[in-house]
Amino acid sequence: MTRRPPRQMAVSHVTEVVRSADQEITVPIASDLDIVTARQRGRTLASERGYSVSDATLIATAISELARNIVLYARRGEIVLASANGGMTPGIIIVARDEGPGIADVSKAIVDGYSTSGGLGLGLSGVRRLMDEFEISSEPGKGTTVTIMLWKR
Repeated sequence: MTRRPPRQMAVSHVTEVVRSADQEITVPIASDLDIVTARQRGRTLASERGYSVSDATLIATAISELARNIVLYARRGEIVLASANGGMTPGIIIVARDEGPGIADVSKAIVDGYSTSGGLGLGLSGVRRLMDEFEISSEPGKGTTVTIMLWKR
């Protein structure tokens, strides 16, 4: 009997929130064009929810990084965008999900400068810095889910 490695997690705990089903948008990701679509949908949702232009740009940037990771490493996945309510403060929650190879060492992958693709290694760590909340779980051979949130200021 072979043992599977334990699920890897690194969490900056994403707050339990109420998601509005009528505001949930799913964008399948399989190409660079899908990355552009996901960015645009995120920017539009942020604008509709009254976010500043600069915060809408942060949301679009984070979506771009997560969607690019899906295309590079998993080939396909999805970005789910939803409005969230945490008490009196509205937010936007973004879930990037794939069924790709997973991340062998999550704690390493979220450190500045770590890259398996030869890039600058600022993707996941950059997303983590841009957002108010960040959570990642990954299981080798099963895929990765990154959940991020930005509260309206």
